[in-house]
Amino acid sequence: MLISSAFDSGNIEIIKADDPSDVRLAIRKDNNSDFYQWFHFRVSGVEDTPCKLTIENAGGAAYAEGWEEYKVCASYDRESWFRIETEYDGTTLSWEIEPEQDSLYFAYFAPFSMERHADMIAEVSDSPLVSTSVLGHTLDGQDLDLVEIGYGPEGRKKVWLIARQHPGESMAEWWMEGAFDYLLDQDNPVATALLEKCHFYIVPNMNPDGSKRGHLRTNAAGANLNREWANPSMDRSPEVYLVREKMAETGVDFHLDVHGDEALPYNFIAGFEGIPSLTEKQMKLLKIYQDLLCIISPDFQQEFGYDVDAPGSADMKKCTDYVAETHGCLAMTLEMPFKDNDDLPDPEFGWSPQRCRHLARACIDTLHHMVDEL
Repeated sequence: MLISSAFDSGNIEIIKADDPSDVRLAIRKDNNSDFYQWFHFRVSGVEDTPCKLTIENAGGAAYAEGWEEYKVCASYDRESWFRIETEYDGTTLSWEIEPEQDSLYFAYFAPFSMERHADMIAEVSDSPLVSTSVLGHTLDGQDLDLVEIGYGPEGRKKVWLIARQHPGESMAEWWMEGAFDYLLDQDNPVATALLEKCHFYIVPNMNPDGSKRGHLRTNAAGANLNREWANPSMDRSPEVYLVREKMAETGVDFHLDVHGDEALPYNFIAGFEGIPSLTEKQMKLLKIYQDLLCIISPDFQQEFGYDVDAPGSADMKKCTDYVAETHGCLAMTLEMPFKDNDDLPDPEFGWSPQRCRHLARACIDTLHHMVDEL
């Protein structure tokens, strides 16, 4: 048996691995940070071998409540990720399996590698509707990609979509894959109609360094990008600095920041209710969008989510609050589950890349239904 994680987004530390029936592991912390929860590793040489794997430091993870009723993701081919019954005892996370093949991957959620990201950028670049550019470089020297979709911004609404500020929330980039597929389908009448009214600015991965390093929540410097929007810098959070500068140049009429939530087994939206200059129009648009999305997608709901900020209590270090306040627009955070959607559970796959893609299409549909209100 061999355990490895020396690959894109890999993260695991081996404590004990001399007996497949009692493998002891630990999750590595994000660089310069105490955050940890993301894991991704491969076990080899275990076909038809009963295995029990235990993550010993699970109880100290950033969101330990996220382990409750959680099921580990596993894959033989790195394309189809199924769920395994998992036990959390308040300290350790463990699961058992007898692999059908020699090699098996485990992860916190289905990974979206930087290699797949590069393939996605190359593929969408083929469309005559797309222009791509590099806003700048990360601290590790990676490209920060911007994809524009449309016939030009003149006279059109400026729609910004960003994802994966927190790199371990890989469901956010699966969502982006679905959004690209939907918007670039030239036989899709919704996309055609929407692109007559909107110009899209899309950053499908805000945190390439954290993604490649196998971080849960931070970039190469240990910065939580979703707490950097008030005062980003090229030394600490170039990703936010570069996107913020581009937003200032283009303006923003609609903004969606796509995330994942460790604990809540639902899809929901977090708004901007605590910003100082909150307007009736912003609140009206927020309600319209959520009400429509509930109708369009059974995977979305409004009963469960985060507490609404009290008036004037917004945190301008957070993206949604900063964008809503600065640009006076509808800005939202979409949260998807690491576990499953309890409203429509799938025992085999849980919340999955395929359902992330479907939700993206529903979100774009919703924008189409209300774009004239922006």
